[in-house]
Amino acid sequence: MDPSHITPSTVAPHEYVITAIRAQGAGGQNVNKVSNAVHLRFDIRASSLPEDHKERLLGLHDHRITRDGVIVIKAQQHRSLELNREEAVRRLQELVDSVAEAPRERRPTRPTYASRLRRLQGKSQRSQIKALRRSLPE
Repeated sequence: MDPSHITPSTVAPHEYVITAIRAQGAGGQNVNKVSNAVHLRFDIRASSLPEDHKERLLGLHDHRITRDGVIVIKAQQHRSLELNREEAVRRLQELVDSVAEAPRERRPTRPTYASRLRRLQGKSQRSQIKALRRSLPE
C-alpha cells in the first residue's frame, strides 16, 4: 500500500496477527499437508484507530467480534495462502471502513395534517361499521 493513501482508518500491518491453519473441506491429499487457510486477529482497543471508530466497531453486532473486542476473520476461499492472507486483510479493512463515517443523526418528523385527517376518518368509518353491527336494544 502506498504511504500517501494511508488514512486514520487504515489498519497498519503490525496491528493484526495472521496465523496459518488447515483449511476445512475437500481438497484431496494436499489438504492434509498444507496450511492454506488463515486466521486474522485484530485487537480493536489496542489499535491506533480513532476513538470514535473503535466505539462504533465495538458497538457492531458482528459475529466476528469477540466479547474482548478482538476481530477474528477466517479466510479459506483460495487455495493459496498468500491470496487467503490478502482476502482476510481486505475483509478487515472493509469492516473498519464500514464504521469510518458516522451515521447521520435521525431527526424526528411529525405526521402531516392530511395524514392525521385520513387516520381519524378511517377510525370514524370503522366505528360506524361496528356500531351498525350492534343489535338494537328492545
